[in-house]
Order: sequence, then structure tokens, then C-alpha cells
Amino acid sequence: MISYGKQSINQDDIDAVIEVLKSDFLTQGPKVPEFEDELKKYCKVKYAKAVTNATSALHISYLALGLKPGDMLWTTPNTFVSTANAALFCGAEVEFIDIDAETYNMSITSLKEKLIQAKSDNRLPKIIVPVHFAGQSCEMKEIWALSKEYGFKIVEDASHALGGEYLDNKVGNCEFSNITVFSFHPVKMITTGEGGAITTNDIDLDNKIAMLRTHGITKDKNRFTKECHGEWYYEQQILGYNYRLTEIQAALGLSQLRRLDSFVAKRREIASLYQERLNKVITPFQHADTNSSWHLFVIKVKDRKKVYLDLLNQGIQTQIHYIPVTDQPFYNQKSLLNCSHFYDHCLSLPIYYDLSHEEQLKVIHSLI
Repeated sequence: MISYGKQSINQDDIDAVIEVLKSDFLTQGPKVPEFEDELKKYCKVKYAKAVTNATSALHISYLALGLKPGDMLWTTPNTFVSTANAALFCGAEVEFIDIDAETYNMSITSLKEKLIQAKSDNRLPKIIVPVHFAGQSCEMKEIWALSKEYGFKIVEDASHALGGEYLDNKVGNCEFSNITVFSFHPVKMITTGEGGAITTNDIDLDNKIAMLRTHGITKDKNRFTKECHGEWYYEQQILGYNYRLTEIQAALGLSQLRRLDSFVAKRREIASLYQERLNKVITPFQHADTNSSWHLFVIKVKDRKKVYLDLLNQGIQTQIHYIPVTDQPFYNQKSLLNCSHFYDHCLSLPIYYDLSHEEQLKVIHSLI
């Protein structure tokens, strides 16, 4: 069976994990800070914190920006449910913005229209979360300009987009956002098994995130509110969570991060061949300002269910990204036109580092 996506693990990854297993630290050791430092360098951003997964990253990012009951967060329905769920964890309300019919990312036109109406209704959002679908960045410069006009904060959900670029800079540099969130799930650009990370250029946000991921505790003497009792002393100053990444995961992440550029390059080769050979299929549009990491390669087909089953019968697994969050029984909100149409026709083809040329040709020939 040819999978739609999977991790690539080599001997360096295995050796890195074994080294940690033989060390003195399985958690709260030197590997997590080392992984964070390398991630900062890669994204060219000031601060990075690693956490248990992208859901926890979203949760404490929203909390760090002050999201609370009575507040509003907006995102797109073309995402996994955690983007919205994390706002509900904070007690906030969630509303959705339709996607662009070409990029499948948040529609700037729909966003502008909704902001105008929300200002008139005195219901402006506290946070907007653009989702970089399939590895292609949203139009962040335009969204950033709107944030200055309407006063909202921005969290980039870049779970798909590590290694991608926007305006010739790496996604995650936070030039046009307050925070960026990544996922290291096995099918993402790199993996730590489960894991996530948060990047920002704001030291106050970084300090809040650091406390929120570790029970609300600080060991920084400069931040203590009471007299320090000794080297063992720490203070819980806020209510936080246990969202720490382990040393084992960080070691795997470090090893994977060294291969990220080769992962992205291979995915771009696969995407290029798909685009070349599938000239009678609707393939993904790429905005001129972006250079996708190609976490997904999503086509649109007329009879999606038939194509899905025919390919499966030929040993090719495809996937659907995503059932709109608005359509989930828990949310049960009005479907948005472009997102609904996209869901009816979208199909994610196999794309991952270890996909062989022969396997890709089988996908292409079977699809044709």
C-alpha cells in the first residue's frame, strides 16, 4: 500500500534517541533547549518553545495573548479541529472565515468583509488564526495590515508549513504575526513522534509561554515575587499545564531538523512532477509570494468518492483534508461556500520523502 504520507526515520535519528536513553536526562535536560535554539536559527526568529503537540501550542499561545471567556477568535474551517478547539479551551467563542477559491487559505476578501461588519456590530475578534494549508503561507502582510487597523492579534497555524517561505523568508519568523505554531506529528515536515513548537519575537509572550507549558512555574530569580529560599526555590505564579516535550522527542527533532531542507526539496520535486503530468486535473495554485513546503498535494476531482475507492483498490491510499470544522456535529455552524465546495472535491495524493519515483508514477498512471 502506498500511503498518503509518513515519517522518514534513518539511522542518525535512531542513534540520537539511543544516546538520550543512555544519558542522565529523559526530560528537562539539555536537548530541548538545543532543539529550540536550532529551530530559532532555522526560522530566523528570536524565541522558540517546544511543547507536547500543536494543540497544546495553540492553547497556550491563545492564553499568552490573553484570550478569555467573552472574547472572540476567528479562523478558517479548512483546518483540523484543534485550531478551533483550543480557543474553546480558553472559554472564548469561535467564528469562521471562508477560504480563497484558489489558494484554499483564508480569503482576504471575506476577512475584510467580516471585519467591517464586526466593527459595526462591536464584535471584533481578539485573535485571528490564519492556517497555512498544505504548506503554503497565507497572505500574511495583508492580514498584518488589517490587524493594525482593527486591533486583533495573529497566531499563524503553520502546522503544515515548516520549511515553507513567504516573501523570501522562512515561515515562523513572525514578521507579520505575534506567534507561529508548528506541528511535529509523524506526517508533518519533521517529526518528534508527537510534538509542537511556538515561535515569537516578543520576549514577554515567550516568558508567558514558558510558564504556561510548565505548571505556571518560574525558576528565574529575576522574576520571583517572594524572597528566594535557595537554589531549589521556584514559584508558581499562574495556572499552567504540563505541556513539556521530552528529551527523547527533542533529540529526534534535532536529528530531523538537520534533514528538513532535503525533506522540503524532495517534496517540491514530487509536487513538480504531479503538476507536470496531471495537466487535466485541478492541481494546487501557488500564490506568487509563497514557496510551499508541500506538506500536502491536494487535487480537486469531480467524483471524489469513486476516485478515492478506485485508487485504494489499486493499493494507493489518499486522504481528505479537511472535513470543514463548521460541518462537525459539535460545531454545527453554517457551511461557507468556498470551503464547502472544496471539501466536496478535494483529494490529497501521496507525498513524502521516501515516496519512490516508481511509486509516484503508479499514482499518476492510476489516477489518469
